[in-house]
Amino acid sequence: MATVDRNTRFCCDSSFLHRRNIMSFKSFFMFMLLLFTIDRCLSEDDHEMEEFLKREYSLSKPYQGVGSSGSSHWELMGDAMVTTDYIRLTPDMQSRQGAVWSRIPCNLKDWEMQVHFKIHGQGKKNLNGDGLAIWFTKERMQKGPVFGNMDNFTGLGVFVDTYPNEEKYIEAQKKRYTPRTQRIFPFVLAMVGNGSISYDHERDGRPTELGGCNAMVRNLKHDSFLFIRYIRRRLTVMIDIDGQHEWRDCLDIPGVRLPQGYYFGATAVTGDLSDNHDIISLKLYQLTVIRSRKEEEEEEEEEITIPSVDNLDLLRSGQNEEGMSGIAIFFTVLFSLLGCIFLVVIGLVVFSHWNENRRKRFY
Repeated sequence: MATVDRNTRFCCDSSFLHRRNIMSFKSFFMFMLLLFTIDRCLSEDDHEMEEFLKREYSLSKPYQGVGSSGSSHWELMGDAMVTTDYIRLTPDMQSRQGAVWSRIPCNLKDWEMQVHFKIHGQGKKNLNGDGLAIWFTKERMQKGPVFGNMDNFTGLGVFVDTYPNEEKYIEAQKKRYTPRTQRIFPFVLAMVGNGSISYDHERDGRPTELGGCNAMVRNLKHDSFLFIRYIRRRLTVMIDIDGQHEWRDCLDIPGVRLPQGYYFGATAVTGDLSDNHDIISLKLYQLTVIRSRKEEEEEEEEEITIPSVDNLDLLRSGQNEEGMSGIAIFFTVLFSLLGCIFLVVIGLVVFSHWNENRRKRFY
């Protein structure tokens, strides 16, 4: 009898061990499947992307590729000057403008530009200006009013605007800022031009901007960075200005269509107010993205020749909606209440006449 019990216990133990092994195998299989799924998701989010530094489109110390010779990759313009530590687009002096432009057109489909810059000067808050811009445009080496570049440009401009011109515009229109519309300067914004869109200097580019964010970049003791990525017709701008080596989102716009073969550049301008605008480095990375055959065929069929942004009117209408002031809200509520009271009174009068006529029919 004891032998039977021992055999029974052995069979039960063996069956239990077998089931436990099966459960362990299933758990291990599910764990590996989960890891594989997460890895696939991360790969899809990153578009299985690799990046490569393109030195011919980049600018960094000791700036050997900058000059007026035909063999140089970058060319200076205006008041810009080269030092051992930076390229100063403008000094902290009035009415100056300078630029540095790439000589080689960029034919990359997907790219990422990392800008290391510094803006500093003697002027106190709102007594400095005007800012700098990073460009990817069809035109190059053209002086003008848009941060030292031409107006009605063709391509992309990302602006670091340090002076609030719109305050004067608002005062002239006898309007007031609302918490929804007021901005804190310096302010980073992006704009896509097709050759016929003008930058509204008085309103700090608000009517034509794609989006933006405030960025307190003046007179910082640590480095300032601007990140511009263009991938799969999506424009992303981020900033790193807190000295924490962390990118902060500024704008992310899908449906941005930029042709290839444009030029990179950086410009700056001063007016009655001034600042030192320094470019320390411009590093361009080629992004290698794996596309499906369908995506490649669609992109080949739709050749981009003019810069544009999908649903631009809808985007701007959402951004340019101005909130009502406190007085406007007060009168809106007041007239709404008066209108309701008026309708109630009219209703009571009509009901009273109807009820009186109804009683008369019974006599």
